[in-house]
Amino acid sequence: MLSIIKSSALQGIDSYPVSVEVDLSSGLPSFDIVGLPDSAVKESRERVRTAVKNSGFSFPVKHITVNLAPADTRKEGASFDLPIALGILCASGALQSGVADEYFVTGELSLDGSVRPVNGVLPMVYGARKNGIKKCLVPVENMDEAALVEGIQVYPVHNLKEIVQHLLGKNKISPFIADINALFHENQPTALLDFAHVKGQENAKRAMEIAAAGGHNFLMVGPPGSGKTMLAKRLPSILPDLTFEESIEITKIYSVAGLLRNKNSLVRSRPFRSPHHTISASALTGGGRIPKPGEISLSHHGVLFLDELPEFQRAALEIMRQPLEDGQVTISRVNGTLTFPSDFMLVAAMNPCPCGYLGDGNKCHCSMNEIVKYNRKISGPLLDRIDIMVEMPAVTYEDLDGIESGESSAKIKERVLAAHKTQLKRYQNEGIYFNAQLSASQIEKFCSLEDKEKEMLRNAFERLDLSARAYHKILKVARTVADLDGSEHITLPHLAEVLQYRSLDRKYLL
Repeated sequence: MLSIIKSSALQGIDSYPVSVEVDLSSGLPSFDIVGLPDSAVKESRERVRTAVKNSGFSFPVKHITVNLAPADTRKEGASFDLPIALGILCASGALQSGVADEYFVTGELSLDGSVRPVNGVLPMVYGARKNGIKKCLVPVENMDEAALVEGIQVYPVHNLKEIVQHLLGKNKISPFIADINALFHENQPTALLDFAHVKGQENAKRAMEIAAAGGHNFLMVGPPGSGKTMLAKRLPSILPDLTFEESIEITKIYSVAGLLRNKNSLVRSRPFRSPHHTISASALTGGGRIPKPGEISLSHHGVLFLDELPEFQRAALEIMRQPLEDGQVTISRVNGTLTFPSDFMLVAAMNPCPCGYLGDGNKCHCSMNEIVKYNRKISGPLLDRIDIMVEMPAVTYEDLDGIESGESSAKIKERVLAAHKTQLKRYQNEGIYFNAQLSASQIEKFCSLEDKEKEMLRNAFERLDLSARAYHKILKVARTVADLDGSEHITLPHLAEVLQYRSLDRKYLL
């Protein structure tokens, strides 16, 4: 007898439908799974067999064939345990044939028949809705993220026996309904790190405000102890709030990566990732036999902070060039090619020389050759993709001993939010959220200059020997400065402020 249970598998941060076909026939008892299963799927034979028996059902002593269709794509993970078990129960007569046809099913089985959570439920349920399925049976630990999909009835299940009782109509499981709007607008926890605690470095704080308002890549250069890491860790406190669409995109990525916390199914704050400089290129961009999201994808719509930038592997840094430009990363493996979103804001910090005290005759003894070698670890093409570069001198005693605190994150965020609101209104029909995301054609449309501004930019372009990419980035940052100023047009003061952020690559990075 044949039964079919609807499930799905992951492909990047999206899913595709998988039909779990189960056939029972006469012959020597056996249990075969076909359809390119990986080791975890093959091992489900023992988990399913034991879970069915320990749930009080008879396991059929027949020739069992399970096909995971389509058969030409690799299936991985333990999420097919529950669909296989239900398929066997339907095919053996314990459940009426077709009783589960209107359900999407996913979940891992324990040996006692309890259902364990799996990764990637959110994109799976989105895929199920896309294919016209209105009901989903998911592990109880995954019900919060599954309920984020509107138009789907989510039935949270604890064990196999409970599911059978539900499908038989004896003890119906109540569908779980989440208030998505209330969940998204729930108050965020108060940030512990505040810009009010930062004394001095007013120029760097202004530059960071501009970067936060427009989503611009940001580089800090300065000696040890000048506050580079301190400022970077406070950046999340002034970032614009997520839109619902951005929140869902990030939640999908974290669901696939298995990083969603219990009872916190919706990611409501912008990610802030700070990998160690020993990270490999594949861990940064994503990889594996079947690729998983890397740090740049986990930073999607958020911040990737690289401290001690020249200490990172050259290959790891260079591999970021394309994602910084395209907002996505494509990973090719034997099993296929996957694309992950990676529209992140790069924030980096570095010393001006190996010892960090360049210009201090008492501390710095680095030779010119050592300085050049150290700074050339950062390639020109990567630097060209950084919008704002700021020099941070050592903090003076007077700055630290001052009684007055710096401007608070709340006040800075008010200006950032006002500028971001302007951008959201301006780009409501463009499919972007920040000035940093402007394409070349959009720059011409939204960053037009008058004759005086064009003349200033022409002179700077020639004197600083800028590239076409740097030209576009200057216009994007100038647009953000104008938004912070509440100006509809980019003026000379806006351009003048931005141009000072394009000179460090000529001073340090020879």
